[in-house]
Amino acid sequence: MLDVLDPPAVREWARRSAQALGAARAQIDALNVYPVPDGDTGTNLHLTLLAAADALDALPDTADHDATWRALAHGALLGARGNSGVIVSQALRGLAEVLRTAEGRAADLRTGLVRAAELATAAVSRPVEGTVLSVLATAASAVRDLPGDLAAIAAKAAEEARKALARTTVQLDVLARNGVVDAGAAGLVIILETLVDVVTGVHGRHEVPAPTRPVLREDDEDVHGYEVMYLLEAPSVDRLREQLDALGDSLVIVGGDGLWNVHVHVADAGAAIEAGLAAGRPYRIRITYLGGRPHVGGGRGVVAVAAGDGLAALFRESGAVVVTREPGSSPPLAAVLAAIREAGSEVAVLPNDAAVRSVAAAAAEIAREEGTVVGVLPTLASVQGLAALAVHDPARRFDDDVLAMAEAAAHTRHGHVWVANREAMTSAGVCRPGDVLGVVDGDVALIGADLREVTEDVVRRLVSASSELVTLVTGGETGEGLAKAVQDLLAVERPDVEVVVHAGGQGGYPLLIGVE
Repeated sequence: MLDVLDPPAVREWARRSAQALGAARAQIDALNVYPVPDGDTGTNLHLTLLAAADALDALPDTADHDATWRALAHGALLGARGNSGVIVSQALRGLAEVLRTAEGRAADLRTGLVRAAELATAAVSRPVEGTVLSVLATAASAVRDLPGDLAAIAAKAAEEARKALARTTVQLDVLARNGVVDAGAAGLVIILETLVDVVTGVHGRHEVPAPTRPVLREDDEDVHGYEVMYLLEAPSVDRLREQLDALGDSLVIVGGDGLWNVHVHVADAGAAIEAGLAAGRPYRIRITYLGGRPHVGGGRGVVAVAAGDGLAALFRESGAVVVTREPGSSPPLAAVLAAIREAGSEVAVLPNDAAVRSVAAAAAEIAREEGTVVGVLPTLASVQGLAALAVHDPARRFDDDVLAMAEAAAHTRHGHVWVANREAMTSAGVCRPGDVLGVVDGDVALIGADLREVTEDVVRRLVSASSELVTLVTGGETGEGLAKAVQDLLAVERPDVEVVVHAGGQGGYPLLIGVE
């Protein structure tokens, strides 16, 4: 019998919870009719606790209370899946807030459970009775003022949670129609009962109430089309919460300290991701269809993002479906997704800019859920996209074609020149308005006063002994003059190198340079 919930006990609890949820996964999945009948709540809870347990296993054996509880909460946050998984991860965060600075005795567990219920409820945009939230709140309320040792507190919380679980059937109409308890709440009860096992040293049975009639999983006209989840690095999510709440339902945002896990059901997945992009940096984006799949066209295609009419024309001439963008900005996610759908059933996407890659990746994720095979290539510049497209061969296997295109892009060094319009700190030092910046492979490599001299210096840095082809993409009359200067320079210094010039029409950058 434990008197203290110490770090080894926390590790054991997380691992046993993951194992118990894994054993009950199929039974819990069978109960899943709310908020959408997608039959994956047991799986999601299992994966959430498994991530928490794995995070604890990565700690040294000497980890203290603070490190242990932080790892539990952080692991659950990163690994949370589905509506219930995200809510449970926030409950674990509430426990961690209290117990990481406490000894882990009975009074600490009482306070931690209360805090867990508070945080979990606050994370849900529109809390509903008869769910994991109401069961957690019942458990916390039952022990708030309860005297006794650690085992008594844990046992009472689990006992009252199981009673509350039985009541969920009559609290929520969709559960009553299908004769089931809430699936997420069933998983929570197992987690609490596993805590009792760890504290008492007695292994109990963790039963999942079976449906009392065949589950209909009837279609709900109010269910939106996509479940969207992503991790988000952002200082605040207040505005994001308002935007997503207006877009859909089942909104849960958990986390803190600049890292959040976002879950929502929406009709427009692109809008949900674009809201995340406006708030900060979304990643690990997961999009799941909750209804039928849109039609996907056949064939192989390439989507290229281009800034400038000339560049767009170049990509179109090479057979790509083009998405245009303004220089310095990213295209709308909806535009990239529409282009992927137009391109075919196997599509390679060329972002051609580091800032566009996250939008392209999000659009690709949606398209994959629709049945399209999509590969997003790591092209960081338009000249890399042109090099990749030059080796595109629709007769090859898709994976082989993407690999060949990626290799062509990787073997293309890129640079450009531009004139600074404000003072800024760069990797080459401080620049001031009017200074000419030479960029090599994405970094400012030099600052000068003469546009031609800087351009020639950039070319010399890009061209090596193994270089075979130099591609120049001009932007306006200034770019044409710079391209002529580069041709003259290479004719003298590297006459063995082939030079190709294209009119790109891109704004801001008079000359883009690619070297293969």
